[in-house]
Amino acid sequence: MAKLLYLAVLLFSIALIHGCTSRDTENRLKITGSDTMVILGQAWAERYMELHTEKTVSVTGGGSGVGITAIIDGGTDIAQASREMKPSEIGKANAMGASPVKTIVAYDGIAMIVNPDNPVEQLTMGQAGAILKGEVKNWKEVGGKDEQIGIYSRESSSGTYEFVKEYVLKKADYAPGTKYSSGNSAIVESVSQDKTAIGYVGVAYAKQRNDVKILRIAKEGGSEGYLPTKETVKSGEYPISRSLNFYTNGEPKGTAKEFIDFVKGEEGKAITEELGYFG
Repeated sequence: MAKLLYLAVLLFSIALIHGCTSRDTENRLKITGSDTMVILGQAWAERYMELHTEKTVSVTGGGSGVGITAIIDGGTDIAQASREMKPSEIGKANAMGASPVKTIVAYDGIAMIVNPDNPVEQLTMGQAGAILKGEVKNWKEVGGKDEQIGIYSRESSSGTYEFVKEYVLKKADYAPGTKYSSGNSAIVESVSQDKTAIGYVGVAYAKQRNDVKILRIAKEGGSEGYLPTKETVKSGEYPISRSLNFYTNGEPKGTAKEFIDFVKGEEGKAITEELGYFG
């Protein structure tokens, strides 16, 4: 009888612990990935947790590639990515039993930035690509001073790096001597201190500073150049524009769905706009 009573108490305790753990897991959300999106994700998470005090949402960066790897491996609930998943990544995910689903949560323009002392105000897409590839090495070739150009780029794990390489460099390699940084903030800081520099960052990071200059970008020579604003990004007039994405394993559900609904709702969009992104 004592043994049966002990067994019953043990099973009840295990069930209770399991129930608490399940509820605890349901109330926790892990988000990993894009450095461009990290300040946005953290702002969304802070407000969401204010509205849902029983929930815990953690947001970390590392780059879109880091987030995508985590969603493939089951290491995160949501991957933030400033680029599309590659077919090879989707294939790897499927092979591991994961089914990534994309949700667009915002839009972004990639700002080409220079030091405020640089007289250049505008580049074409072709000129920007030629500079980043190292085909144009001196600012005088594009209407600037007789100075060698210093290039600052994101690291290869970055979705921004991948996007710029595909759409601006046309899949060519970056110039020899390019300096690589793990985050947008580091590039802005470098360009602000280097009068010969050019770099690229998510526009929200450039707008936060008055010590870098955002260049107008024209699709081709003779056409009008545009700054990355809400109107020009969403219309496609600004040529270096992209969606910012959440990836989940399967259709979002539970806390993940609730969080995504908040992000895409009016309050979430207000945060998006306030931080310089576009809803």
